[in-house]
Amino acid sequence: MNKILKWIGIIVAAMAVIVIVAVIVAPMVINLNKYKPRIEAEAAKAVGRPVTLGGEIAPSVFPWIGMAISDVQVGNPPGFEEKDFVSIGGFEVRVKLLPLLFGQYEVKRFVLKDPRIVLEKREDGLSNLDGLGRPDAAPPAEKPGKAPAPEPQTAEPPAPSQIPIKSLVVGEFAITNGGLLYIDHGTGARHEIREIDLTLNDVSLDKAIQLDFRAVADGHPVTVTGSVGPVGPEPGKSPVNIDLVATILKELTIQLQGRVDDPSGSPQLDMHLQVAPFSPRKLMAALKQPLPVDPADPKVLNAVALSMKLAGTPESVRIADGSLTLDDSKMVFSAQAKAFEKPDLTLAAELDRIDLDRYLPAASPAEERPAAPKEAPAPQDPKKTDYAPLRKLVLDARFKIGDARIKNVRMQNLALKATAKNGIIRLDPLDLDFYRGRLSATGTFNVQQDRPRSTASLAVGDVQAAPLIKDLMDKELIEGMLAAAVNLQFSGDSPDLIRRTLSGNGELSFIDGAIVGIDLADMVRNVQAAFGLAEQPGEKPRTDFSELIVPFSIDTGVARLGEARLNSPLLRLTAGGTADLVKETLNLRVEPKFVASLKGQADTAQLSGIVVPVMVSGSFDDPTFRPDLRAILSQPLPDREALQQMIPPKETIKEEAEQRARDLLDQKGQELFRRLPFGTQPREAPQD
Repeated sequence: MNKILKWIGIIVAAMAVIVIVAVIVAPMVINLNKYKPRIEAEAAKAVGRPVTLGGEIAPSVFPWIGMAISDVQVGNPPGFEEKDFVSIGGFEVRVKLLPLLFGQYEVKRFVLKDPRIVLEKREDGLSNLDGLGRPDAAPPAEKPGKAPAPEPQTAEPPAPSQIPIKSLVVGEFAITNGGLLYIDHGTGARHEIREIDLTLNDVSLDKAIQLDFRAVADGHPVTVTGSVGPVGPEPGKSPVNIDLVATILKELTIQLQGRVDDPSGSPQLDMHLQVAPFSPRKLMAALKQPLPVDPADPKVLNAVALSMKLAGTPESVRIADGSLTLDDSKMVFSAQAKAFEKPDLTLAAELDRIDLDRYLPAASPAEERPAAPKEAPAPQDPKKTDYAPLRKLVLDARFKIGDARIKNVRMQNLALKATAKNGIIRLDPLDLDFYRGRLSATGTFNVQQDRPRSTASLAVGDVQAAPLIKDLMDKELIEGMLAAAVNLQFSGDSPDLIRRTLSGNGELSFIDGAIVGIDLADMVRNVQAAFGLAEQPGEKPRTDFSELIVPFSIDTGVARLGEARLNSPLLRLTAGGTADLVKETLNLRVEPKFVASLKGQADTAQLSGIVVPVMVSGSFDDPTFRPDLRAILSQPLPDREALQQMIPPKETIKEEAEQRARDLLDQKGQELFRRLPFGTQPREAPQD
């Protein structure tokens, strides 16, 4: 046995000596540059691209085995403008020989100088990556009508070989002055990363690798520094720690800390992502690009920061402890995504406050100009929206806002819950406080068919109408406490189709308020003054009421008023008609009646007086009002005694108010009598 071991030792020693001698002697007696044409041909066959070795091949000798080569070009196939696909100014690698026999890799030097890669895409869609590694499938020289279909892959790719590595030490690893150019002739896009420098320090299996990467992307500096590892004795299986900081344009700094477990098997990610506060305005200015929108407030988009914990696997991702700062607003959030083919999403966010008007574009004068009455547009066949992704979506989202403003409307305590499953998206509920009242809404958006179908229900209670309309429309239209109940259904996803298919019903109720801008009582008393035929008083007209009820129904885009009524001292009003939401036109008839009562909405007695119907027509933006004279002439003409009966009794109102009303009614009644076309002069009024 001892003799056998002895001879085995002698044989191994002899083989080692032969290998060492061969390594030392071979570079001295073999001229590798003589074989460059053969090397170029074999390399070109392997990559499917022409290969040129312009520089000398300089092999190294014992104890460091390696090679240095310069001026390497890998050309593009015919049909591309750029000559080279890859070019390398110089490459050098040196590995210690003897440790290789024991599975130990000791690299003295790995340096890649002036590498440059050009990715080019032709107008017909073919790129210089197509057919790489398959010379028989290289793109043709002429530009065909369309790209050839890729060959079907039938064979399973071979499993990567496992090389046992006991240790790894790299003295110098560097890539200097690299470049990457992307050209798309179809779109005209051209992007370039130049001055790429990558340095790795302390490269080993049991230490964290120090990384320093610097480049200039489209003229903008980018740096990434930090550490990765250690990779452990079994690279790809051992946990890998990551601590990297990326800086873009010296404006944006992103830090990523955490670890990746089992990266080559079933990777599990556990990271902390942090974006330091930065100014999007300064960042876009450094990029010489405009902001995506031009906000109305030039002071916004000056402070943004982000922080969150990110954990997951290839099957699911979870975000926790998320925090987003946008100027003076702050949001906390969490999220989870799984079953990415659906996907299945769970979201939760809470925002303290936001003024969206500061971020929306400022209204231009053209947008503020009233639009002309619209004719119904001709039916069109709009491009269909693909709702297949929404049919797969599974969603459970909850959102809260403490205080918000949009379109100058202020709201508080907004709470929203949205769910989605099987192509049905539900909004249930949406609750918020605004203008001392409450709004609650529910809705569904059904995309199971090609044309979506939607429903919405809205309930409003105890809302102050005047400040709401003032903030929303900058107009004074109506005052009082608003309550509403509305149910709507519609189909389609374009504004025109929604208006055409809109149906539903509802009721608006205003209590203890006033209609601002119209004096309906004066319309009753004086037709001439009410419709602009006489001088208007300096004080803004208004119609006070104790109750205004507006029930309505909508059928395929046409809204109908049903028995809308207003109750007010000395006045009752009913209204009916239609409003075409497609053409945006009005056809309404309002019948106010001046009555001898101050009881308001509680009055149930027989009402009497002069009825002056008002016709409302025109467009939503420019309505017109005119009296219905034919209806006036069909009424019995009241005499002086009937007019006197409409004056409230002396004991009900103060004496001065009674006298003013008596004189005013006497004057207006006579004027109305004289102007009615009966062809005879009115008789003289009796003296008191």
